[in-house]
Amino acid sequence: MLKPLGDRVIVKVTEEEEQTVGGIVLASNAKEKPQTGKVIAVGEGALTPEGKRLPMAVSEGDVVMYDKYAGSEVKYEGEKFLVMHDKDIMAIVK
Repeated sequence: MLKPLGDRVIVKVTEEEEQTVGGIVLASNAKEKPQTGKVIAVGEGALTPEGKRLPMAVSEGDVVMYDKYAGSEVKYEGEKFLVMHDKDIMAIVK
């Protein structure tokens, strides 16, 4: 499994269902990019200049909302994930 470093988080993107408008199937590039996902792994936290670890705001298993263009998409063992900094996460969905 992937282990993020520092203040990074690995998110499994929530797959959006295919939407239709008036019976027309939307092309994949016309769909909005999903902005929610499930946290799969969390780094140890950023280091302060004094060498102390800052706590992470999210935990494994949290469902989160993130900035529209946040993170870098990576493929691992045939699945797509986003690797992003914790500052790109806007909210935890309860």
